[in-house]
Amino acid sequence: MSNTSSLISSFLSAIVFYTCIPLPQIFPLTIERIARFAPIIGLLLGGILALADAGLTLIGMPVLTRSALVVSLGIALTGGLHLDGAMDAADGLAVQDGERRLQVMQDSATGAFGAIAAVILIVLKTAALSEMGGNRALALIAAMGWGRWGQVVAIARYPYLRPTGKGAFHKESLRSPQDVLLGLFVLLGLAGSILAIDATQWRWVAAMVAGGGAIAFLTGYWFNRQLGGHTGDTYGAVVEWTEAFLLCLLAVFAPTI
Repeated sequence: MSNTSSLISSFLSAIVFYTCIPLPQIFPLTIERIARFAPIIGLLLGGILALADAGLTLIGMPVLTRSALVVSLGIALTGGLHLDGAMDAADGLAVQDGERRLQVMQDSATGAFGAIAAVILIVLKTAALSEMGGNRALALIAAMGWGRWGQVVAIARYPYLRPTGKGAFHKESLRSPQDVLLGLFVLLGLAGSILAIDATQWRWVAAMVAGGGAIAFLTGYWFNRQLGGHTGDTYGAVVEWTEAFLLCLLAVFAPTI
């Protein structure tokens, strides 16, 4: 397979792995190095949510209901992949015994702390979107992109805690720093494009870049401090909490309309 075909196959595999978007199997699927495309997948998902939000606006959907539907669609498009990880991570961190935390996180049953974490995440995202007077579409795209960049940073920077697991192959195949920089350059390109179109948005863009980068990095760092490394569940938790916190931050800087 040529380099171009291999790259396309890897990107399509990333879409299949990270989303529920149906794709024809034009190329053979591979899981090798698909994490490098996670931020780009985030931008794609954010774009779909932005289009859905625009459509709901056209039919006169009230802002709170619209925000809740958009957040729900985001969960549906990923099959709850990252939210499930955030819930398992919350259940594990609720256990005081460090040796039992990983065992609890492997349990498929959702505990009270996992359910609470899911409710908090959904409420934060819905509330933040509802409070945005403008830039909702850009906020959705940016949050989903930076959330997945935080995941890539966590994969590259911190040890993986299980010899096997649903996230082990990410750690084994990721190449650093090039796979981390790929997503960063794409996200910075998004910021530059916004400024090229409207330079008056510089405060919002600065909040997006500085806030997105800091929140993504610090969220991964926090989970590493709690557990001494990462698992597939905490990778998902990094995505979810980064999205939620960044949306809250961007709501502060969003223009009024």
